[in-house]
Amino acid sequence: MFGLFKSPPFDDAQLGELQRSGGLWRGSIGALDGTRVPLAISGSRKEPDAQALRAAREVAGRFAGWRPIIEKALFDHYQPYAEALADDDSPADGCPATPLARASEVWPLVTLVYVAVTPLDDALTTELGYMTSWDEEHTLGARFQGDRFIELCGSVLPP
Repeated sequence: MFGLFKSPPFDDAQLGELQRSGGLWRGSIGALDGTRVPLAISGSRKEPDAQALRAAREVAGRFAGWRPIIEKALFDHYQPYAEALADDDSPADGCPATPLARASEVWPLVTLVYVAVTPLDDALTTELGYMTSWDEEHTLGARFQGDRFIELCGSVLPP
């Protein structure tokens, strides 16, 4: 009975099959390390939004330009934790024993856990969700509108 109201899957040549669930089109997207992470894209019941699909397809190509911005934002987020670690003789599991000196050193301590392409304040926004070893209680969201960095949100929920 409920199958009548279910959206059929949407097949995209680059992103693969997307299923509608929870108001978003869901699938997976390749991360730079070769793994796949959950992908959520806005759209109607009928199909994903064309601009959101285009933005999702462009994530891998844009990441090289986003990377230095993301690593600086993550490093800035890390700094207060580094100060606390400096005062503690036994860092928490997963935290570096020696404080990071450069922004580029954050990458082994973070994991991409999802990519979402959805509207934020009426503008299509690509959000890359990261878990970090220094802040295990929060998922951080690096948000971009096109190539413009919006913010690193300190506490996001995966869509």
